[in-house]
Amino acid sequence: MKKFRKVLDGLTTSSPGGGTMGSPSCGSAAGTPTAAPTPKEIDVQETLVSENFQLCKTVRHGFPYQPTALAFDPVQKILAIGSRSGGVRILGRPGVDCFCQHESGAAVLQLQFLINEGALVTACADDTLHLWNLRQRRPAILHSLKFNRERITFCHLPFQSKWLYVGTERGNTHIVNIESFILSGYVIMWNKAIELSTKTHPGPVVHLSDSPKDEGKLLVGFESGTIVQWDLRAKKADFRIYYDEAIHSVSWHHEGKQFMCSHSDGSLTVWNLRNTSKPIQVTFPHGKIQKDGKKESCKPILKVDYKTSRNSEPFVIFSGGLSYDKAGRRPTLTIMHGKAITVLEMDYPIVEFMTLCETPYNNEVQDPYAVVVLLEKDLIVVDLTQSNFPVFENPYPMDIHESPVTCTAYFADCPPDIIPVLYSIGVKHKKTGYSQKEWPVSGGMWTLGSHTYPEIIITGHADGSIKFWDASAITLQMLYKLKTNKVFEKPKPNESRAAELVDDDPFAVQMVSWCPQSRIFCVVGISAHIILYRFSKYDANTQIVSLEVRLQCDPEDVISPSENENNPCFSEPHSGSHSPQPHHHQHPPSPGGGTPESFKDSTPCLKVKDRVVRVPPGYQAELVIQLPWIDGEPPQQISSLDINSAYGLLAFGNCNGLAVVDYLQKTILLCMSTLDLYGAADPYQRLTRSPRRNRQSTSGLTELSDNQQSVDMERSKSPTSESRENSFSRSRSSSVSSIDRDTKEAITTLQFGESFGRKSDTLPTPCLWVGTSLGVILLIPMSIPTDQEERMEEAITIGPCGAVLMLKGSVLRFGFLDCMGALLQTPYEVWRDLNAPEDPDRPRKRKLVHYSPSSSQDTYGDGHLAIVCSERQAKVFLMPSQSCLFVHNITESSFVLRSDLVSVCNSVCLACFCANGHVMTLSLPSLRPLMDVNYLPLTDMRIARTFCFTNGGQALYLSSPTEIQRITYSQEMYDNLQEMLGELFTPTETPEAQNRGFLKGFFGGNAHTFDREELFGEAAAGKASRSLAQHIPGQGGVEGMKVAASGAVGELARARIALDERGQRLGELEERTALMMTSAESFSKHAHELMLKCKDKKWYQF
Repeated sequence: MKKFRKVLDGLTTSSPGGGTMGSPSCGSAAGTPTAAPTPKEIDVQETLVSENFQLCKTVRHGFPYQPTALAFDPVQKILAIGSRSGGVRILGRPGVDCFCQHESGAAVLQLQFLINEGALVTACADDTLHLWNLRQRRPAILHSLKFNRERITFCHLPFQSKWLYVGTERGNTHIVNIESFILSGYVIMWNKAIELSTKTHPGPVVHLSDSPKDEGKLLVGFESGTIVQWDLRAKKADFRIYYDEAIHSVSWHHEGKQFMCSHSDGSLTVWNLRNTSKPIQVTFPHGKIQKDGKKESCKPILKVDYKTSRNSEPFVIFSGGLSYDKAGRRPTLTIMHGKAITVLEMDYPIVEFMTLCETPYNNEVQDPYAVVVLLEKDLIVVDLTQSNFPVFENPYPMDIHESPVTCTAYFADCPPDIIPVLYSIGVKHKKTGYSQKEWPVSGGMWTLGSHTYPEIIITGHADGSIKFWDASAITLQMLYKLKTNKVFEKPKPNESRAAELVDDDPFAVQMVSWCPQSRIFCVVGISAHIILYRFSKYDANTQIVSLEVRLQCDPEDVISPSENENNPCFSEPHSGSHSPQPHHHQHPPSPGGGTPESFKDSTPCLKVKDRVVRVPPGYQAELVIQLPWIDGEPPQQISSLDINSAYGLLAFGNCNGLAVVDYLQKTILLCMSTLDLYGAADPYQRLTRSPRRNRQSTSGLTELSDNQQSVDMERSKSPTSESRENSFSRSRSSSVSSIDRDTKEAITTLQFGESFGRKSDTLPTPCLWVGTSLGVILLIPMSIPTDQEERMEEAITIGPCGAVLMLKGSVLRFGFLDCMGALLQTPYEVWRDLNAPEDPDRPRKRKLVHYSPSSSQDTYGDGHLAIVCSERQAKVFLMPSQSCLFVHNITESSFVLRSDLVSVCNSVCLACFCANGHVMTLSLPSLRPLMDVNYLPLTDMRIARTFCFTNGGQALYLSSPTEIQRITYSQEMYDNLQEMLGELFTPTETPEAQNRGFLKGFFGGNAHTFDREELFGEAAAGKASRSLAQHIPGQGGVEGMKVAASGAVGELARARIALDERGQRLGELEERTALMMTSAESFSKHAHELMLKCKDKKWYQF
């Protein structure tokens, strides 16, 4: 360290290089300034190497976006949900949550579990079947089968069978061997299934099921209303039903003597196998007879389940079927139990439902106990064992999207006491009336891994609500919900100024700032408002203080450099300076009291409650800061925020300027335009400080949908990005709009911390680091009283602007390291409950951490390193000399959206996420590239707004409007991920079939003598045409082979693969030979027939 200290001594005496004020291009080129030492002379021991980083997805939370299919394994008790984008979510007990993705991205049409086998078949919209292996923590595809000439419409896999029935759009039924994923030569052609006299095509296959009475009988339902029972042995139809109405679904009675159909006219028909000429029962459950004697026309019944119960009447459960004339009625699930009809109204359309039964056998009494209902935006499970049919409490976080997510924040390694405290407050507000029984989807195994620490995710929503989630150990559970709109009066229709600024969501959350140690929480809303909350375990009567801050500039206000030279860089809010004046209004004084005439029309977007209100335990609003309308112009949205609990200060900025508020004394300390902050030190030498007042576009924050491009490119790009291609509309966390190169400069990031405001400083003092959209960094030193009583009474002194540093692109992030390369924490106040009863023995004093001259002297010693990251560049400055030690140009073709200093493997690095989808990490302080992965091929607006890094090598983003995707870029977590994930498959005994009894077995047909292998195997049915479907080996099998090849049996595995390939070639040769033999036999047969025909003819008969 002696060498390093000498270098630092030299730096403090040498003239600064890249950190001096001057032309905008100064210090922006990559490389090291000449006056500063070369990077080789910096002797910080960096421990991170490329091998410490590995990027992969960890877990996905939330409701599957645009769901399409549902399946349940009644033995393993796991649930699968397919989606339109080709995703499959597999859910078991809490903690067992797995996401799989088809590479094709084709929609999942149907899911079929191989019951109790640890496998799943998916049928996709690209007419491909996939077999997934669920006996590993990360499922993989073992086989795929691509149909080339026919479109898949329905699949059915009988219990304990290895033959999958596949119905197609042409009306044909094919049979696939699940083990080999090869098509059988046995085909049920549509023209064989229906009578030859039928002139019309029956339509696509919409239903397939084997008879509970006899597995050798297959019931085939066609869309047109035709139903055929096909005898698989005899290869002929037992009976055919031709019905006038289109069929949507079919469900058997467990005895196999009758079945029920649902139709497009809202009717249910019951058919008996003894007489199939007409249905034995036709009912319109929701169709009433009108006055003219006709029945109401009803919507289609999309699905029906007919389930018998041992101790009660059968259940008939169906979706749809309501009459058309009842407009505005919500989607329904109807449960008919005996004579009782219960209609359950749903919040969203029903995609699919599935009745859960005690037995996996279709020929036993079903005894249904629950119904899983998959809605477009929710998952509900109804308890059938209670007469009022309550729903189960869902243990999965399926309501992330209850109101659209507008911002996210991620905190790893939180104080251990914060999660229990938030949960204890939040649990009091939970809904009641749920079923008392345990959640029925209870499969899989999950244990709390050894590599866990407290993690919290915060989501902000369009309706102004905030949700705190426990994200420890790759699970997600809601802890606490905060409604920010309760701070304001309810806006009356057409009276709110916010309605002119934001159409639907005036309370939408734009960003949040949270200090877990002091539990102080700040929310920035879209209506240009900030709410500061304190946490308390006690309820209280409180009056919210409101401040109005005027951050607009007068358009006629133009200054010249000579005029500016005579003015200090900073002025007090009420001084005679020409800088913009803050207008602060505190309740309860009257709105007009002490307000200049020109400000009388100044009104904020929302009206804060100006009376004493009773607030429950939890987060309680203390202060509201609002930017008012001025002269009919709306306020510009807040683009940056930082709060420091040790200083008691809150700073925020927008594209007009910067404001600093003392939230302890409830006063405005500073309110200035960005140009006024420079004084005479403006590197761009601009004359005006009167920005054009463009009305800000606010649409798009509240709905982060896939196809939305809401931010105007011209309004959102910074001056440094004018040459950027317009391939990506963006709005970074600062939501910067309307930045003019000459006159307008937005405050894009703020950071309080102990630093050196000037080169001559020998001791660190509280400072505010300010970053702008033009790549300028300002340091503002402050003098804050340390004594508690003085702090509450004396004013804080803000000094004139200190250092002005520069780099390319809009500034995104600040961070600080000590001279040993360790991360410096900003000072904070330890949490204290202000509403707690007074204790004379233990007076409540402020306890500050990392904030005292002695500790600062020890920590900062010879100075500290400041890391600054912008859209294009990262720089490391040595303070107080302001020398630029390291520069790294992060990207030239794209721009950085998010960056953060994060701890990984007991060290610190700079993590960046770019608009082109790259995730990068850089070492500190040398800014050496450690990882650069092209993770997302195209970044959309939703991902750009919600992507955030945290410690421990983790990050998250909103992968869809309803789902949060967590990722890791740490090799250590990647290695431990297998231990953290849940097991989907647990070895379970298959329930034994019930004893059917002698008479039932004797008269019930030969259901147990049916051998599918004899009928569908290659020996009996032959091979299917190779052009009909193409077999594709899956990645799961290949990976298994690679693992085997690297072990002791590697040679054997390679030989087996070679044999398989050789066998495949021999198989192709054998198939060609078989075709030639068939052709020869056909020729011989025709020749023999011709010989017999001509044998007895005379010569004159030819």
